[in-house]
Amino acid sequence: MQVYESFLNYLRYEKRASAHTIRAYSSDLEQCAAYLVDTYHIEAIHEAAAPQLRSWMVFLLEAGNEARTLNRKISTLKAYFKHLRRMGVVAQDPTQRLTRPKPPKRLPMVVAEKQMDSLLDDLPFADNFEGLRDKTILELFYGCGIRLAELIGLKTTDIDLRNTTIRVLGKRNKERIVPMSPLLCRQMDVYLLQRNTTFGNSAEKALFLTQKGLPMYPKLVYDLVHRYLSQVTTLEQRSPHVLRHTFATHLLNQGADLNAVKELLGHSSLAATQVYTHNSIEKLKEVYRKTHPKA
Repeated sequence: MQVYESFLNYLRYEKRASAHTIRAYSSDLEQCAAYLVDTYHIEAIHEAAAPQLRSWMVFLLEAGNEARTLNRKISTLKAYFKHLRRMGVVAQDPTQRLTRPKPPKRLPMVVAEKQMDSLLDDLPFADNFEGLRDKTILELFYGCGIRLAELIGLKTTDIDLRNTTIRVLGKRNKERIVPMSPLLCRQMDVYLLQRNTTFGNSAEKALFLTQKGLPMYPKLVYDLVHRYLSQVTTLEQRSPHVLRHTFATHLLNQGADLNAVKELLGHSSLAATQVYTHNSIEKLKEVYRKTHPKA
């Protein structure tokens, strides 16, 4: 347990991992430990050999877990054993013999432009602070392509209406400046005025607040996005990340430079951004099939 806590502290204080990442790593290790105890009576993960760890992967696969889930859990184990070797707890790394399953290629789910127009222009929002806040959140997700954790972390001082920009703190505390459209700036200006009217000189610096004046939390934001998207689309996924996918895809569909989209999204490599080009290519194929005489 001491080694386990040491690893989580390493993630927390040295790697500066987000709370979400730490929870995911912790959950993966707890699941692995429980499986090893139940199946092999192995009390600690670092006592397991490659066959036992591989057996856990097979168990997860037979239970219906996707390749992406298995790959994440393998990454957790690899990071854990790397830490153990650094500490001198183990001499060998059994995860080197684990094979990552290849996940099927899946295109990001994207809300159609007409549906986004319907969401932001036609859908009625409550005529109160909560309704104004919800619309501003939706406009911000679609207008800037930020992540859920980034939105939660925004402070009022991160908004620069004069320069029409927003300062975003992304993964690994990497800061970036994202431009806001004139429409989004007007929406944000109205929201900030309403926020000040509703809560006065509140000591709370978080940009988005609950009705009680407390900082918004991830599940509340996720639920409101899901609720509003459900009114305009039947996509299987209706989450803040879908709006991020939509932001990137719509920019590329309109001819935006791939490197510019990469910077707007805060991606560390171009490869992460290139997945959105597939949606644009599919759109071109659809136009070709519908309009070319020989298609």
